[in-house]
Amino acid sequence: MTVTVLVVEHEDGAGAGLVGERLVADGVPLDVRRPWRGEELPGGLAGHGGLLVLGGSVGCRDDDAAPWLGRVRGLVREAVRREVPLLGICLGGQVVADALGGTVAPRRRAPEVGSVPLRRLPGAVGDPVFGGVPDGAPAAQWHFDEITRLPEGAVPLLGGDDCAHQAYRVGPVAWGTQFHPEADGDAIAAWAREDAALVRSRGGDPDAAVASVRRDAAALRAVWGAAAGAWGRVVRERAARDAAGSGGAGGPGAVA
Repeated sequence: MTVTVLVVEHEDGAGAGLVGERLVADGVPLDVRRPWRGEELPGGLAGHGGLLVLGGSVGCRDDDAAPWLGRVRGLVREAVRREVPLLGICLGGQVVADALGGTVAPRRRAPEVGSVPLRRLPGAVGDPVFGGVPDGAPAAQWHFDEITRLPEGAVPLLGGDDCAHQAYRVGPVAWGTQFHPEADGDAIAAWAREDAALVRSRGGDPDAAVASVRRDAAALRAVWGAAAGAWGRVVRERAARDAAGSGGAGGPGAVA
């Protein structure tokens, strides 16, 4: 049984990165859809065992610039309703929060960029994906908007001094992050080249951001690679449970 994860990529240069590498290495194939270059998103999650929604520079309600966002919100709600494992990263985490009744707003201070230490919150204890993240673990950041209120019933998992909602869970198998577990130093450097003037105009330091991510490269890969592997296990275990429940004929996401 092969379990395929549907990946929604919002723009060039914002791919699945370290998270995708770990999933593929662990035997979880990716079905990457790039609506920004005209590729269709499916109308539902049939045939997929997980949903990974990546980051991007548009706002989570910027449907004029990214007209596929409405369909992504629909896929998010379906994933939560059907308990298909879901992971939203940065913009993706904002889309998940917004689609489920939370709120997202532009930051009123400098953008959060670079490697930033996170705090474990009580909800992280025993969490299947983020339960093993140590207190003070560094996380790569690059965001101008932020989640200001989590959806009702969401469990906060990781926080930060400058941005409260860094990781959360909704229901048993849906997660969102504000940070970028998929990003390495090369990705942050590329974003810094593109956004340098904007970051500086809002009080940030793009050069320091790149340097901090490169400094913490080994820890970033170790911590978030492990978290990606844990999410992949949830995907595989959920698919196996669904297959067993259907008498072995194959559940959602099972492909012969």
